[in-house]
Amino acid sequence: MKKNFYIVIIIALSFALGYSVNNIAISDTTPRVAVIDAAKIVANSTAVKNLKAEQEKKVKEIQTTLDKAKAELSKETDPAKIAAIEEKYRNQVNAQKIALDTEYNNKLTQIDNEIRSTVIEKARNLNYDLVLPKNMVYFGGDDITDVIAKDIK
Repeated sequence: MKKNFYIVIIIALSFALGYSVNNIAISDTTPRVAVIDAAKIVANSTAVKNLKAEQEKKVKEIQTTLDKAKAELSKETDPAKIAAIEEKYRNQVNAQKIALDTEYNNKLTQIDNEIRSTVIEKARNLNYDLVLPKNMVYFGGDDITDVIAKDIK
């Protein structure tokens, strides 16, 4: 009887100890949440502004090529030569467009990665556990857009 009593006491203490450890592991600390206005950060980025200006310059180059093609085609009357000129300029414009798109996408991806790493680094320095886009949050979170925007080039 005494042995059964000790076993019941040990089981009860083990249960109580296990339950207490479980409560310690599940703490009631709330995560710190920040929000950022990604559109504002991207709009204020000098790298994005430079990329847009570069893009416009390359589009003007393509337009110049098209204007040159129109001028050359208007002087020609031979259908065979017209077809050859059209093919030449079509290939040239397509090559320019593909190069433009590829370069733009690569640079945009690089800028996005830089912005993302800056946000992560700054959020960690400010002890935030989670950063969400402002347009996805109805309520709550500390707005750190201006703090991040200062660090974005």
